[in-house]
Amino acid sequence: MSSSADFYNIPSSPSQSPRPGQKKGRRKREREKVFWYQKKGAKGIVGLICLVGFFFIFNGFMVLRLQRDDEISGNKDVSVRNSSSISVSIKGELKTIGKGKRQRKGTYDRMLALAAHSLAENKREPKDLWQELFVPASAWRPCADHRNWNHSEGNNGYILVTANGGMNQQRVAVCNAVVIARLLNSTLVIPRFMYSSVWRDVSQFSDIYQEEHFINYLTPDIRIVKELPKELQSLDLEAIGSVVTDADIGKESKPSFYLKNILPILLKNRVVHFVGFGNRLAFDPIPFQLQTLRCRCNFHALQFSPKIQETGALLIQRLRKNAAHAGPLDHHLIGPYAEKNLQEKVGHAVKASRYLAVHLRFEIDMLAHSLCEYGGGEEERKELEAYREIHFPALTLLKKTNKLPSPAMLREEGLCPLTPEEAVLMLAALGFSRKTHIFIAGANIYGGRSRLTALTSLYPNLVTKEKLLSATELEPFMNFSSQLAALDFIACTASDAFAMTDSGSQLSSLVSGFRIYYGGGKMPTIRPNKRRLADIFRKNNSIEWKIFEQRVRKAVRQTKHVLQRPKARSVYRYPRCKECMCLTE
Repeated sequence: MSSSADFYNIPSSPSQSPRPGQKKGRRKREREKVFWYQKKGAKGIVGLICLVGFFFIFNGFMVLRLQRDDEISGNKDVSVRNSSSISVSIKGELKTIGKGKRQRKGTYDRMLALAAHSLAENKREPKDLWQELFVPASAWRPCADHRNWNHSEGNNGYILVTANGGMNQQRVAVCNAVVIARLLNSTLVIPRFMYSSVWRDVSQFSDIYQEEHFINYLTPDIRIVKELPKELQSLDLEAIGSVVTDADIGKESKPSFYLKNILPILLKNRVVHFVGFGNRLAFDPIPFQLQTLRCRCNFHALQFSPKIQETGALLIQRLRKNAAHAGPLDHHLIGPYAEKNLQEKVGHAVKASRYLAVHLRFEIDMLAHSLCEYGGGEEERKELEAYREIHFPALTLLKKTNKLPSPAMLREEGLCPLTPEEAVLMLAALGFSRKTHIFIAGANIYGGRSRLTALTSLYPNLVTKEKLLSATELEPFMNFSSQLAALDFIACTASDAFAMTDSGSQLSSLVSGFRIYYGGGKMPTIRPNKRRLADIFRKNNSIEWKIFEQRVRKAVRQTKHVLQRPKARSVYRYPRCKECMCLTE
């Protein structure tokens, strides 16, 4: 989940002082101003009437043109032959949100209708849509598996970690814990995962990852055991001061903090228990080999459990349909099941289907944490506020005691995740055709199926894991949100193209990093600049579709640059750095 801390410092616009001046002539100027506004308002009304009339004429012309083209070509595709039905369905169906009770303003109805017409024209997709900047991207290759140090004896004590959050936050915490164990020359006990009222998942490490592989792969780096020695299990860790929470450690603390404050506790009590342990280790400055260990843990040591790999292989198989070759990342994601997928396809010569994966980060926890509004009116505000009070009490208190930026300002600053309507407009503007196969990742979309109407109306070949897998195949994962998230991780990472709707999302960050590390320059990722897109979306009542396309493509294209990891940024998301990858000359 993206942090809320950044947007609390957004400066408010200063209030404007009244212009100084003498009283003489003021009434005359005011009368002139009123007359000018009346005149301008009359012109504006006439202009608006002309604009609306032009739009309906243009709409009718496009429908007639499409119908004529279909008669000539003999095309039997009803959805393309009558594109106006798409816009009508959008206008009719997009008026509900949530459980069908809330009325939502049709903010993007006009743009969705224009998108429908554009997709109905079946234009050729841009050449770079499914491509990464191959030459500069392919110059980087994975090398975090290279070791250049001696094994750690781990004789300073034991590190316990109980990681919080969902699967992706826990993954980051595990890798950070591995680094802390090496830094303090301590032994790591297999991490445990905290039960969260948000995620409601009792899954533990071995339910998600291969425990034996984790231990064996990292043995040259640190000592790992499955549990504390018996003589330490009876200790009251809280009573002796060995429990360290996130409140005791600053966000992204430097290694020096742990050497100064944690090592003495470890040496005295023989054990330290980190409870929570989210982003509590800085990315810079940090010794070279410790940074490499971080990448080695994330990209090599953490492999999904066989149960997750097997079902993940089913997802990939059904998404690609007739694949004759394994994808660049299949072996790293689903292990031996990558070969099994190919064996089952022997004899099939049909070209494999490529697919776009979209992580639609539009669950209620994200929306409540963002402090943004999403068109649901007063009922939505009350529902999100109630959720915040239960799950984010600190944020609720901050909201009550501090003047925070308004939802409109947050959106202008690009701090709100894209709505499903904004996401589909972005995809259509980028040039993805109506026939594109799309996999939607994300559990429990806020608003339910009705909130996906825009996506399914414009892109009918849209699926989720719940649609691709049978009830029997999904049953072992039900009520285990982290294991379901792992399936989404596999499907997104293996996709031919991946699009995120919130760049601060942990899943999107980890997926994009994995695609960079193992993708060989062939795995494009679409990272929207939400601030620029917000400025474009604000003009939705007047902007022409062609101009909208140009601006969206420019905004997204700029995020495709192949750059080294910026200082202090996550190596899990930006592994192109000398500690994690090697740059060939």
